[in-house]
Amino acid sequence: MSAEGECEDAPAAATVERRLRDEVGDHGLFQWLDVDFEVLEPGRVAMTVPFDEKFANLTSGTMHGGVTATLVDTVSGFALRSTFDDPERTFLTTTDLDVRYVRPVRDDVRAVGEVVRAGGSMGVTDVTVTSETPEGERKTVATGATSYRLFRGEES
Repeated sequence: MSAEGECEDAPAAATVERRLRDEVGDHGLFQWLDVDFEVLEPGRVAMTVPFDEKFANLTSGTMHGGVTATLVDTVSGFALRSTFDDPERTFLTTTDLDVRYVRPVRDDVRAVGEVVRAGGSMGVTDVTVTSETPEGERKTVATGATSYRLFRGEES
C-alpha cells in the first residue's frame, strides 16, 4: 500500500472488485442495507452502510447492532473471497463470528476486513468498523473477528 486506501496493485484489485460486484448482482440483503464496497487490495475489503432510520433502535435512535454484525460477517467473507484463485469453485461458510461493540452508531458505518489467514480449509479475518461521531470525528464503533470453513473445489 502506498497510501491509506490506495492499492499498489490497482489492476489486480480492480479485477477482483469487478468479479465480486458481479457475484453480488441483485442480492436482496445488500440492496436493503444499501451496501457499497471497494477492494482495497486482495485480502483487504472495505464496505459502507449508510445510516437509515429503518436500522434504528426504537428508544435510542442508534443503529441496531445486528446491522453491524451483518457488516462484519459480510466484509470478512468478501475479503476472503477476494483472495480465491477459483471463486466459482470455492465457497465458504461462517464458523465463528465475534463482534465487540465499542460505542453507539448514529451515522454511516464503514468496515474494513483484512484476511489474517486463508488456508486450505480455514480462513480467518479481522475487522474494524468506524463511524463519524456527532463531533465530526471518525472513531471505531466495533471490532470483529471471524473464521470460515473454506470449500476449495469440493461440494459445500
